[in-house]
Amino acid sequence: MKKIICLLTLLFTITSFSQIKGSVTDTKNNTLPGVTVLIEKTYNNTSTNDNGKYELISNEKGKKTLIFQSLGFKTKKITVDIDQFPYVVNVVLEDENYTLNEVVISNKENPAYRVIKNAIKDRKSNAAITDKFEADFYSRGIFRAKDVPKKILGQEIGDFNGSLDSTGTGILYLSETVSRIKFERPDNLKEEVIASKISGNDNGFSFNTAEDTDYNFYSNYVDMGINMISPIADNALNYYKYKLESTFLDDHSQLINKIKITAKRDKEPVFEGYIYIVEDTWAIYAVDLDVKGYRMEQPFLETLKLTQNFNYNPSTRIWAKNLQTIDFKASLFGMGFTGKFTYVFSNYIFKDKFEKKTFTNEIVSIQKEANKKDNDYWNSYRPVPLSDEESTDYIKKDSIQKIRKSQVYLDSIDAKGNKFKIQKIITGYSYKNTFKEYSLDYKGLLDVTSLGFNTVQGWNFDSGFTYRKRDKEKGKQTIVNSTFNYGFAEDRLRVNGSFYHRFNYTNYASLTISGGSSIEQFNRNKPINGLVNSISTLFFKDNYAKFYNKEFAKINYSQDVLNGISLNGSLEYSARKPLFNNTDYVLIKDDKEYTSNNPLLPFDYLTPAFEKHNLMKAMITTRIRFGQKYISRPDGRINIPNDDYPTLGFTYEKGFAGNENHYNYDFLAGQLDYDKTIGNKGNFAIRLKAGKFFNGDGISFVDYKHFDGNQTHIADGGSYLNVFNLLPYYTNSTNDAYFEMHAEHNDKGYIMNKIPLLNKLQWNLILGFHQLNVPGIKPYQEFAAGFDNIGWGKYRLLRVDYVRSYQYGFRTDGIVFGLKILDIIE
Repeated sequence: MKKIICLLTLLFTITSFSQIKGSVTDTKNNTLPGVTVLIEKTYNNTSTNDNGKYELISNEKGKKTLIFQSLGFKTKKITVDIDQFPYVVNVVLEDENYTLNEVVISNKENPAYRVIKNAIKDRKSNAAITDKFEADFYSRGIFRAKDVPKKILGQEIGDFNGSLDSTGTGILYLSETVSRIKFERPDNLKEEVIASKISGNDNGFSFNTAEDTDYNFYSNYVDMGINMISPIADNALNYYKYKLESTFLDDHSQLINKIKITAKRDKEPVFEGYIYIVEDTWAIYAVDLDVKGYRMEQPFLETLKLTQNFNYNPSTRIWAKNLQTIDFKASLFGMGFTGKFTYVFSNYIFKDKFEKKTFTNEIVSIQKEANKKDNDYWNSYRPVPLSDEESTDYIKKDSIQKIRKSQVYLDSIDAKGNKFKIQKIITGYSYKNTFKEYSLDYKGLLDVTSLGFNTVQGWNFDSGFTYRKRDKEKGKQTIVNSTFNYGFAEDRLRVNGSFYHRFNYTNYASLTISGGSSIEQFNRNKPINGLVNSISTLFFKDNYAKFYNKEFAKINYSQDVLNGISLNGSLEYSARKPLFNNTDYVLIKDDKEYTSNNPLLPFDYLTPAFEKHNLMKAMITTRIRFGQKYISRPDGRINIPNDDYPTLGFTYEKGFAGNENHYNYDFLAGQLDYDKTIGNKGNFAIRLKAGKFFNGDGISFVDYKHFDGNQTHIADGGSYLNVFNLLPYYTNSTNDAYFEMHAEHNDKGYIMNKIPLLNKLQWNLILGFHQLNVPGIKPYQEFAAGFDNIGWGKYRLLRVDYVRSYQYGFRTDGIVFGLKILDIIE
């Protein structure tokens, strides 16, 4: 009986995925990619691949009318009588006959503007027609590389598991997804991924989902990293020039206007290309638009082409998007990258409304066996046939994977890299066992990347060992680390270690145990970058970083307890000891003296910043992200913040069991973060922080609340919403209460792009405000104005701000340089 059921199931499967297939060419026998193929009066459609081939799934025999539609060609209808599957229909499309005779051209007004103004007027009503639907969804993505070097910064990068040939050229990523979606604008999505496939990875799950594929030109803005202006936005006439190039009649005798759009100003976030508008209904028939990378503020991206095709169903009188493609070209450091993503929407069911609980915070769920579909399934159900290039890549990488996943192969590769040479005692050594998923790294006796200088240790550097063990299928990871830090002037070795274990990728539960001896900045946020402090100390005798010694043992546990709510708890014992300067070495000699290591008494070289003591500390923190969405995968969960709502954070910290009672305290703090994109006018972000100590009068200066100041005029290029640009590091530290406010607006070119000559720089205008309130002194305030996205060509790593600070009146002003590469190094 089981065998019969299996045979019946197989027979049903074969019947269910019956196909109409063939190829589409033009009159010169050139294959035509991207041709929409559909069954008349249905939303059952597909598209031709790069080789002009198509496959259309159909379960019923008999008479059907097939429609073949492509921009630039006459739509063709063919009636067929299907008596068997697969059924082959090859088609030749003729060039479209464009004309302007159907449009009465006025000498007073460009006829394109009449069409565009009507499209703008009716865009909301046209959008509402398709704002709620169910549909089948298919996506495929391919990402290619060219001229990738064998080494980058001296590190071997390999062939990406067989993806690259000897010239550094090949397909790095190829994947596809089949799913069923429910969607309600503006952003409600429910997607169930039925099948997922990645070339060369039979255990992987594709990241190609319907999330972030709704490039809706009926909206004022199209989100492509930044908000791009739609050609039919309310304010589109301020950004675009239009020309009616031609008109033609579709297969339903509806007049289609082909309108060329160009940018009024080159640096604005705008498209160029063609938009096709249906006469009278003013619906979108198709878009064929290009974007230059700098207009998206993606300098490494050279060009991106976005196309959308819509088909008309006379039964429902709805124009529905059936095909969307994105082609891109990018380059970096001499390497070239190209790619294409294809999205097919079919079998629409339009809704008046959804049930209340249809949409939840889970926006995508991937079936457990989604990545186990065999080739028969994909060959039967794939709506867009693979191109020759894609078919070859699947075959090649499937073969390579079988070899490269074997223990024999992995051990042979590891053996080459695991060879030990005597000089590795100095330079460092790594041992890897790829099959068992673990590695051991030794930093060497001379880890130049850790070399630094400060007035307590003098020249100092690190060495150490790191052990890593992963279990990809279960999402587990273990890291055991040890660090040996030696300071030459201090003539002291400090050793500490840590054990970290992540339990899964679902709630991200993790445990960390650490302990040993370390040298720490008084501010636990470490506001002074090690490289910047070394340079300011050695060249200018500005030894801003102040340190103390900590012997400690600590345990920390964290996890997501509910969607959007995470908890982190820790318990620490520490013995703190003050430190003093041990060197006056400097590269550029002058009469200036180093300040002491006491941040409270910078010119007292004998008095310690605090007395030696020990303390236990317990801390619990929580982060709340309202409206957080997530993607459920069999191998874990991906959280997606919702920028419609702020993020809240709360902290309770208790100091207890001090060797003297006055070191004990309680501390409460809260934080609010909110970041919002305001149309095409830029991003506004604000951070509010407040806290209060209880019983904190006699606590150690180590436990004060310190604020992230900056006296070096160099910022690390990261977030500016935690930093006071000109505030001395410890002048406002408190053991009482505080309030911080940081606000910033980045215009994303909204103003700069409109100023002649300056718009060629492609800079962004930044306006900022920072305020700090602590009891007993006047509030500290900063006003900042500057420019971001500064650089040359594709390399824009600099930000410059002019800052004025006030406390008891005007305090000081200065220029602050932000180097994004410092954030990467740190």
